[in-house]
Amino acid sequence: MGAALMKAVANVTGGGAIGFADVDKSKAKQVAEQMGATVYGSNAEAVQEADVVFLAVKPQALQTALEEIASIIKKRAASTRPATLVSMAAGWSIARIQAIVGKTPVVRIMPNTPALIGKGVIAYAPSPETPDHMVEEIRRMLSRTGVVDRLEEPYLNAVTGLSGSGPAFVCLFIEALADGGVRAGLPRDKALRYAAQTALGSAAMILETGKHPAELKDMVASPAGTTIAGVAALEAGAFRGAVMNAVHEASKRAAELDC
Repeated sequence: MGAALMKAVANVTGGGAIGFADVDKSKAKQVAEQMGATVYGSNAEAVQEADVVFLAVKPQALQTALEEIASIIKKRAASTRPATLVSMAAGWSIARIQAIVGKTPVVRIMPNTPALIGKGVIAYAPSPETPDHMVEEIRRMLSRTGVVDRLEEPYLNAVTGLSGSGPAFVCLFIEALADGGVRAGLPRDKALRYAAQTALGSAAMILETGKHPAELKDMVASPAGTTIAGVAALEAGAFRGAVMNAVHEASKRAAELDC
């Protein structure tokens, strides 16, 4: 995800404006050559002059990364040119990050994997210390990833469960939809293609028409027809309850990480 966001930012700022550090040196060199970016030898070196620092690490690795750069970030926070940290780690609150690096500007984001193709959702929440012009600059940097939407930080755990984890739930549904097609007699490749396009088209209808999903469902559910028979089968299997529970459990797990 870090590399995907970096490439999206490079499309806005140009690769020459980007420098980064990565534990995988060979991968870092390859990515840098593709974008014209700079590779640094350490995280500490990378944050010396950067105006915006993206913390593209897993939640379990964030504390180590923050401790490595804390002294530099604190020093810069006391200067006229503080660094703005952008964290995508689930469960790590702004307060928890600032407890390690001090009262520097922090923006929390929660991206999802469709950002890889410019069709994602990124929710973001800035700390009070983050200047408006920097918030706007970060929004601009991320603009090529899809929808970039600001909201209050307390909502981010719910975002993690919905759009952060949601692509996995949607892919599971598409896989099951395709399996249903195979069970009904379709060749596997056709079933998967039709299932994916059906999910894509249905999502586009909701976004482009502004109609509620229930209204669009009712448009295709004729009395005593095939669709309502299938809907009844889904309801018998507690389909909606299962999906709601999946989002709830993922959101709850995000909250548990902030400890």
